[in-house]
Amino acid sequence: MKNNSVKKLVEISLLIALEVILTRFCSINTATLRIGFGFLPIAIIAMMYGPLSAGVAYALGDLLGMMIFPNGSYFPGFTLTAFLTGVIYGLVLYRKPKTWPRIILAACIVCLGMNLCLDTVWLHILMGQGYLALLPQRIFKAVVMIPVQTVLIGLVWKNIVLKVDKSYGVMPNA
Repeated sequence: MKNNSVKKLVEISLLIALEVILTRFCSINTATLRIGFGFLPIAIIAMMYGPLSAGVAYALGDLLGMMIFPNGSYFPGFTLTAFLTGVIYGLVLYRKPKTWPRIILAACIVCLGMNLCLDTVWLHILMGQGYLALLPQRIFKAVVMIPVQTVLIGLVWKNIVLKVDKSYGVMPNA
């Protein structure tokens, strides 16, 4: 049992590190918009270890990324969004079949609920810009990221995670 806890901690830690790298170095950033791939390691954590693990991992990744590679001022609302995003991926995908409709549902809830609505509120509070003035860019991001998240989460799960775990003799919740 102890070995499984250590394995889980190591895997989650590596995925948090990957999230920080993907978010901080492999993203397109403007003052009000970030398009990146940091969601992918968190979705994997959510599918393998559940909502709480994914939420805590994403919040830690957000805090670590901000401390190690600061980019503007820290605002706790974005950490809350990160936590809720991990929880949503976990609630929709953990211990459930990883079907395309389920993956699309997770991507839609995250992109529309968290990124479009909640993050826009945080930007409105932080920058003082009108909510409606922020929406066009944010809608564009949601329209782009829903299919990107759907395809990448589905492909990474089916073509990488399942194959790696099979090679170690461990089968995650398919």
